[in-house]
Formats: sequence, structure tokens, C-alpha cells
Amino acid sequence: MAEAIAKHLAEDVIEASSAGLVPFGEIPATTLAVLAERGFSTAGQHSKALRPQDLATSDLVINMTGRRGDSLFTRPTPPLEDWMVGDPYGYGLPVYRAIRNQIEARVADLAQRLRDSVKVQQTA
Repeated sequence: MAEAIAKHLAEDVIEASSAGLVPFGEIPATTLAVLAERGFSTAGQHSKALRPQDLATSDLVINMTGRRGDSLFTRPTPPLEDWMVGDPYGYGLPVYRAIRNQIEARVADLAQRLRDSVKVQQTA
């Protein structure tokens, strides 16, 4: 969800790519449905595993595993944010929608922080 939302809301400051520690293998239909409700496209996305080179080339990692990121990755890691948003898999549409909304709010906040950071750097 986060990749689709970030590509829609924050393409100017976020180059989004998602991957999982244990990828599901497909994007669940319920995920597709709740993203489509808000106009978020998943075109070009697919379920994939997180590779060491993904970490090495990232400026920021958003961890949504439900566990602290510093316990998951060996050092060095890029800057890391833990977003405890929950996993909707196995639940109904209301849970998927609630988690989509949480992720959307967090992506919007991150995008604004990045935009503000660029403005500060440009004026310095």
C-alpha cells in the first residue's frame, strides 16, 4: 500500500519501492480494492523480497513489520523509521481501509517533512 500511496501523493520527494522480509507473492485483491477506492494505482508493482542491495541504495527505510527495525537489520543501515500500522491480511475491508488511511497519513507527513527539508536547504 505504501508504495502506491507514495507514488500518488509524493512523487516529487519520494522514489518509492516496497519489499518484504517474507513477501506474500502477490498483492491481495483486498489491498487492490481499497487502494482503488482512493484512486491509488498499483501499476508496475509486485510482491518482492527485500535484498541487501535495496538497503544499501536507500536514503530512508520505512519498516512496517510490526517489530523494531534496529532488531531486524545489521548495521550499517540507512536512516530507518518504524511505522506500526498493522497487517490487514486475513481481515475484512474495514481493517484494510483503516490501515490504508494510517499509511496515507504517514506518507503525507513524511512527504511534508521532506518538502520542508528541501526548502530549508535551498534557503541556507
